[in-house]
Parts: sequence; structure tokens; C-alpha cells
Amino acid sequence: MSGLEIERKFLVRDDSYKKLAHGSSRIQQGYICSGRGRTVRVRRRDHTAFLTIKGPSLDGGLTRYEFEKEITLDEAEQLFRLCEPGIIDKTRYLVKSGAHTFEVDEFYGENEGLVMAEVELSSPDEPFECPPFIGKEVTGDRRYYNSSLRANPYSLWKEVRRS
Repeated sequence: MSGLEIERKFLVRDDSYKKLAHGSSRIQQGYICSGRGRTVRVRRRDHTAFLTIKGPSLDGGLTRYEFEKEITLDEAEQLFRLCEPGIIDKTRYLVKSGAHTFEVDEFYGENEGLVMAEVELSSPDEPFECPPFIGKEVTGDRRYYNSSLRANPYSLWKEVRRS
């Protein structure tokens, strides 16, 4: 899969998303390289793995180019050895809201306590219904990018903005 990724990110107010979820999966991901908005990521999601390349955003974090290819679990294990220090570990919950599905990520390890939701859109101005657990929008705030959380984990933030 490749193309333009359009998504909005939000902090999550409470854990009501767990009761609303119609699915979940465990995700571990590392970054072979990350800088200036460009990333090369290795992800293991339950029993599948992916290599993803993302380009920089030119509109405040709302859209960016994404290329993703499924790889074998063995290939992922080999690529994890090339990653920069710091692995992102999270559970992703899928929550339907209107015509969209929100992906809610509950982080572990050094990012424990952070819960974010994102929704993918087909255009930047596409309307969507926010479920009740959605808090402050953080689209474009680089601190909340997974590649940034790897290098500057949530647990080390001095001033944490909650929903």
C-alpha cells in the first residue's frame, strides 16, 4: 500500500474506548531512521509485520506520503536489530464512530500513561463523528509522533498536557 495518509490525532479522556472496541492488537515498532519528518519504521502487529516509509508533512501534520509493505516476521526481527534505540510498545483498539474507525493506542514502557486516538480521512476537510472519549486534538504536535516518543518518551516530559 502506498499513497497519501491523511489523519488527525487526539488525546483520550478516559478508558471507555475499551468497551466500545470491536478489535485490538499488540504492536511493537522501531525506527531504522527518523528525522526531518521522514521515517523508516519496522512494525510487528500480532502475527504480521510491515516495513513503512513516511515522508514529511507539508501541512502541519495532517497529511504525508506513506509506503507500506508486508514483510515476514523473520525479516522484521532482522530489521529490528538496525533500529535506533527505543521501541514503541502499545495495544491498538479499533472503535467505530459513524462512518469512521478510530485507532486508539494505549502505550507501555516509557510511554505508559499516554493514550491517543487517530482517525484516517480521505480528504483534509472530511467531516467525522468524535466518540465521547476523544479529548484535545494534537495533530501536528511532533511530541506525539511515535518516532518522537521513541527518542523523548512521555514519562520524561516535564509539562504534560492532558486531554
